[in-house]
Amino acid sequence: MRQDLIPAANMDGPRAWCHVIYGLHALAVIVGVTGAATVAGAFVFGVPSLLAVILNYVKRDEVRGTWLDSHFRWQIRTFWFTLGWLLVYYLLIFTLVGIPLAWVLIVILGVWVAYRVIRGWLALGEGRSVGGE
Repeated sequence: MRQDLIPAANMDGPRAWCHVIYGLHALAVIVGVTGAATVAGAFVFGVPSLLAVILNYVKRDEVRGTWLDSHFRWQIRTFWFTLGWLLVYYLLIFTLVGIPLAWVLIVILGVWVAYRVIRGWLALGEGRSVGGE
């Protein structure tokens, strides 16, 4: 097993922050499922995820080079990829032909976001890196 994948006791603080960040992202997903927004919309534009991505950048240096680094990259990439795809989908909505397709893709994007949050959080709970790294 690679040394950087072994959970270290001195990572307890950063690991706790990583749990908080996954929790904020999960809250955004729940808001998207139960509210008027889409999951992807709530994930990118909701306060919980915006706070989470800010925390990712603030705390990222503390985990650089450790097994937790993969989680911070995973969380940051999930946020930015979701934003990028959401913008593409909204552009499709403004074309008459793209409206039905865009809404289907937004639902698929919401499922993907939920999958990323769940998969990452489960890996964190098991003390392993995420994303095949």
